[in-house]
Amino acid sequence: MFKNYYWHGNRGEKTVYLTFDDGPTPLVTDYVINLLSQYGFKATFFCIGDKVNRYPETYRLLKNENHQIGNHTYHHLNAWTTKKNRYLDNIDECSKVVETKLFRPPYGRITSAVTQRLIKKGYKIVLWDVLSGDFDQSRTSESCLKNLKKNTRNGSIIVFHDSDKSFEKLKVILPEYLAFLKEKGWNSKSISQPKSI
Repeated sequence: MFKNYYWHGNRGEKTVYLTFDDGPTPLVTDYVINLLSQYGFKATFFCIGDKVNRYPETYRLLKNENHQIGNHTYHHLNAWTTKKNRYLDNIDECSKVVETKLFRPPYGRITSAVTQRLIKKGYKIVLWDVLSGDFDQSRTSESCLKNLKKNTRNGSIIVFHDSDKSFEKLKVILPEYLAFLKEKGWNSKSISQPKSI
């Protein structure tokens, strides 16, 4: 089943893939976009459909900056605790406002039945190989940053969150991490859509 997921990009290229989950969030997403722009980096934002409807201006800004967009369900559902059909319907509901065939399951939790259905619909299921920890209230910003620097490799997909919950930590971690990437010669690109898009 693991071969059905996109865990990382090309290990031979000096490129990483910054990703942001749980937005769009006013102020937070704006902050991230501005910071990425300073470094000339592109990223992929896995958006919650309900928040896209609530904050259309923030979502529009995200699209106007030519970052890639992904589906993160309409209500941030957990596939392990949600009935399959309800979960798939929630993805479909999100797809009405987020036009994409990139999907990341909230919490990184997905079932084989959902995976098979999404693949038939042409989705690329994006996971990651480096987790920033910005959402974890028990961790310090310093430990998150140390972990990021230690585990980043060519092709890494790195997860951050453009959410209110993560903002305080993100403001500490992200500027330093982007400076680290630049110093080490890494570029950040958006994750490409499947060929069917």
